[in-house]
Amino acid sequence: MVESPPRRGGGDYATGVAFQVAAHTGWPSREVAAVLCERLVRELGIERAEVVGGGFVNVTLDAGARTELLRSLVAERESADRTGGPDGGAARSPGVRSAGLDAPGRDIPRWAALTGEDPAALAVRTERAGSLFRVQYAHARTCSLLRGAVRLGLAPEPAAAGAAFSGAAHPAPRRLLSLLADRARITAPGPLARHLDGVALAFADFHDACPPLPRGDEKPGAAHRARLALVEATGAVLAGGLSQLGVTAPAHI
Repeated sequence: MVESPPRRGGGDYATGVAFQVAAHTGWPSREVAAVLCERLVRELGIERAEVVGGGFVNVTLDAGARTELLRSLVAERESADRTGGPDGGAARSPGVRSAGLDAPGRDIPRWAALTGEDPAALAVRTERAGSLFRVQYAHARTCSLLRGAVRLGLAPEPAAAGAAFSGAAHPAPRRLLSLLADRARITAPGPLARHLDGVALAFADFHDACPPLPRGDEKPGAAHRARLALVEATGAVLAGGLSQLGVTAPAHI
């Protein structure tokens, strides 16, 4: 399995496949992992691969791969909007819009059934109290930031983001992008709801550490356009996931 590594380091993804190979071949897992790293770095889109711990392999994407990932996340959502859902509409509950009105009376029971959370707790609508509000608020925040960008004449630039986040000193953008990419492998409703909550938490960290819009007298620049690309991709993933779960993705809260 390939997933976001539990120990971040410099990697975007991690795999423990070396342990499986070692169990079948008798080779030490770290040696297997080292061989795997040598092969991975020859692959298009991979900037670095390194052995972590007893044999985990952490993989870091290059700028081009990050750019294409951001573009694909937004393109998938746009395609789903045109066709009525990722599976032609079957996954989307009737009346649920990708960026519709806030409907807590309908959404709370649905989310509680998926996650096992107390509906009464979910009704307390703060970021700390309930995961549903946290996810929906994160989506609404992405919409607000993109509206603000339009007013400032700023547009998301995936290519700039791919380069900027490849060498970003702060881990928040890369952590968020890794979680967005993980979305494709998570299809079961309960795990998907929990994953969206993780995305919302990572987005809040990113937003605080790397403001997507200029503040005060700050001039709009390439960094803001790069961060807006990540904002756009986050909104697409949250909207798509909420829609698949039959929950609204409000543009305003």
